[in-house]
Amino acid sequence: MTKRGRTTRLVSITLMIVFAVILAFPLYWIVVTAFKDPTEVFSMVPKWLPEKWTLDNFKEVFNIIPFGRYYFNTILYAFGLLAVQLVTVTLAAYAFARMEFRFKKILFIILLVQLMIAPQTLIVPNYLTISNMGLLDTKTAIALPYVASAIGVFLLRQGFAAIPRELEEAATIDGCGTFRFMISIAIPLLKPTYLAFTLISVTYHWNEFFWPLIVTDSVKARTLTVGLAMLAEASESAAAWTLLMAATLLVILPLIIFFAIFQKTFISSFMQSGMKG
Repeated sequence: MTKRGRTTRLVSITLMIVFAVILAFPLYWIVVTAFKDPTEVFSMVPKWLPEKWTLDNFKEVFNIIPFGRYYFNTILYAFGLLAVQLVTVTLAAYAFARMEFRFKKILFIILLVQLMIAPQTLIVPNYLTISNMGLLDTKTAIALPYVASAIGVFLLRQGFAAIPRELEEAATIDGCGTFRFMISIAIPLLKPTYLAFTLISVTYHWNEFFWPLIVTDSVKARTLTVGLAMLAEASESAAAWTLLMAATLLVILPLIIFFAIFQKTFISSFMQSGMKG
């Protein structure tokens, strides 16, 4: 390796380390603050680790707000919605990729246009629709606008379209119908794309805040992100940082564990589905 190449490599590694520290520091601070005694947070000299590790903040979070209920609602919302989306996006994507019907190109263009529209612009019409249906303050109200996913249809459509026609023709000769071909052959071939979409969907809906906030008004339907806001309001002190960090850690921990376990699988899935960067 030339001297210039070694210098470039050293600079690249240094920059990556700096960026990694910048990105990891907020997570580190959340973790250490969550286990600190409240008096340590306001110490004149910052303490990088708690003097005494305590679980009292986590216990207090569950005493102040029904965090267990919020957890249940969020899990049901994120993974229940994912299950529905996998059905709707699969059927739509397969139709766009492998079937011929009237207005196919126009409908697909409309789908692509939807990808360019910011979700925030649809909040008012979606809210009015949910209100007129009498679904406010229900789990259905949170999930209904997302039962279909434009990005999911687009990703899977690209995958289904790439499957050779010869493979389908051979399966048809062997007596395999359209539905069986989709279930038994096409879908297994798109496993990386499905895994990539799963990560996108679960992460987005787990972290979503604004839409659940405006359509829910009681414990029975609120999600974890809304629960964080409720905790901030319920805290006696306006700066109950230890409680807020403990609650934040509880919110993000499942996603961190989920990604840590399936990290290699997810990275491989994104690369194979063409979603680089």
